Amino acid sequence: MTAPAPAAGASRWRRKRRAEQPMVPKATFSSYYGKPVLKAPVWKARDIAGYFFLGGLAGGSSLLAAGADLTGRAELGRAAKVGAGGAITLSFIALAHDLGRPARIANMLRVFKVTSPMSVGTWLVGGYAPAAGLAAATACTGRLPRLGAAATAWTALLAPAVASYTATLISDTAVPAWHDGYREMPFVFTGSAAMAAGGLGLLAAPTAESGPARNLALAGQVMEMLAFERMTRRLGMVAEPYHRGRGGAYIRLGQVLGALGATGAALSPAVPAGRARRVVAAVSGAALMGASAATRLGMFHAGVASARDPKYTVIPQRERLNERGTAKVEPASASVPQPPPVPPA
Repeated sequence: MTAPAPAAGASRWRRKRRAEQPMVPKATFSSYYGKPVLKAPVWKARDIAGYFFLGGLAGGSSLLAAGADLTGRAELGRAAKVGAGGAITLSFIALAHDLGRPARIANMLRVFKVTSPMSVGTWLVGGYAPAAGLAAATACTGRLPRLGAAATAWTALLAPAVASYTATLISDTAVPAWHDGYREMPFVFTGSAAMAAGGLGLLAAPTAESGPARNLALAGQVMEMLAFERMTRRLGMVAEPYHRGRGGAYIRLGQVLGALGATGAALSPAVPAGRARRVVAAVSGAALMGASAATRLGMFHAGVASARDPKYTVIPQRERLNERGTAKVEPASASVPQPPPVPPA
């Protein structure tokens, strides 16, 4: 017997079903009313990125100044102390300008909260800045050398925290490109600070005394490069703002300037002594300082861009939820006893 032929209506239905195309649009990671999931930081780029850069420059310069004093490099020590005092003063000005009223900085000192990076950082800088100014003043005037030495030692003790606490500050926010990079961010900021301080030493100190500044700049450039590369590899798609848009442009500029400055600093000892070596050292130092500033601007703009785009918040959250769900289901499924096999009849 032959199977009955399908009805004409059924065949038309099958052809129509095969011809249909999916009409569901691709998922877009937007929120209600087109608003971002997170509220982007309202900080001004020039003020806060400048605050990051100047604080790092101050911390690195204080370490360089202490080393210069210990090795008898008076001119390098004086340049580093003046640089540290001037940088921390300008960083306070940048922060006050962003806050709108200078009195708000004093209000932060009314409470000390260990769990707040902003509170700890405010007290840290509050204890560092007067000593940095005192060290710079005694270096310029030549008076009260013992007091200046004590102030230099105190600033050197606080310098690593001053150079890196802003990394902890931004990592403590909900901004994806900042928060997810909390492991490597302090190393990126510390390396950038060392690069800037070494660049200042190359720019301002005599070439005969610039050896420690050159070594510090090269070590900082390598630390920043390796830490940033590791961070962006680990972050995956969340690191996209570090390679795209305004943040990516500043990061690339910083990388180019850093490579040029490090190359010039490394080759400067081979240049014949005199005016040519001085010019190479000064240009390399300026390039290294520019690289540090560009990196801080790039980090700032990349963080703002990641907060404005919902996908950098939504996709990682879904991935983490899926991983947690899989981790919970697998042990449960493994513990369920399986029925014995049915013997064949």
